[in-house]
Amino acid sequence: MTPQEIQLPIESDLNQVRQLLEKELLLPQELLTPTGERTVESDLLRDVLKYLLTTHGKQLRMQLVLLAAAICHGTNDKARQTALALELLHTASLVHDDVVDESALRRGQQSVQARWNNRIAVLAGDYLLSRVIAIIGELRNVKIWQVVASLGQALARGELNQLHANRSMWISEDTYYQIISGKTASLFAACMEAGAEASGASRHQLTVLRSFGWNLGMCFQLKDDVLDYADSEQLDKPTMNDLKEGNATLPLLISMERAPKEEADEIRLLAEQRPLTRTNEERIRSFVMRYEGVTYAYRKMSEYRAQGIRLLESTFHDSPVRRSLSALLDYAMQRSH
Repeated sequence: MTPQEIQLPIESDLNQVRQLLEKELLLPQELLTPTGERTVESDLLRDVLKYLLTTHGKQLRMQLVLLAAAICHGTNDKARQTALALELLHTASLVHDDVVDESALRRGQQSVQARWNNRIAVLAGDYLLSRVIAIIGELRNVKIWQVVASLGQALARGELNQLHANRSMWISEDTYYQIISGKTASLFAACMEAGAEASGASRHQLTVLRSFGWNLGMCFQLKDDVLDYADSEQLDKPTMNDLKEGNATLPLLISMERAPKEEADEIRLLAEQRPLTRTNEERIRSFVMRYEGVTYAYRKMSEYRAQGIRLLESTFHDSPVRRSLSALLDYAMQRSH
């Protein structure tokens, strides 16, 4: 299935949530004065929020919430509001992550902190988080509130764990999985669980869909890490970004374990040099291919995909929505960006 075909069962709901997102990012009515005049601060915030709207990504988290609701008892306004809130939370986390990581680019464009400054980025992210709290609070659903609160904690722990691990880029395979579970898989899991709860799912359905989301998130992050070792000209964007930031991901970590010590030590020295030259990038990429680090990562992706399929088929009857969820697992592995 294409991404467009995956969205078909929830297309109408997705369009409604996109409209809600535009309203949130273009019209922060709370910052208007009683007479309808905008303050200087609100003009600045409007500029930042409008910029975020123009740099949005796949909006996959909204889709997960809506598909989870649809496969249980159907979408509703509560599911749409939940999808909006989780998309805003994801956006806020990216804005804050770029400050922590000192990233100048986000999706090929300037990050908020690079276009403005760190203080504005932090405060804009805080504003988005305050809107998440307001939206979820209006739902009056304790379970959804708990899911979102736990997600915020998991994302923060994931970033802190990565910062702690970055004292040395040469982490263990288990530590790598813990980091990507906190940074990525936890968000996918929360989107599925919150969407299911919004539709009135059973406890068993909640557990299954949360686990499905986690497996899907692991697939997505593994594929991101594989794409980082692709040819930059084929991708039409820079690669080796994780390594440049001091993060060794699974393809390289496994290759280092498999290579003879002398060769691994040589690659270790190249990877730790700054700046990372194009020549060294190519040597590291060839090393990873030679020791089948990418192949190993695909094997792990296949395991997560298989578990995700088993979860769906054990609980839900065949339907367009189940097929869309299954297709997301395939998309996670096959995408080129």
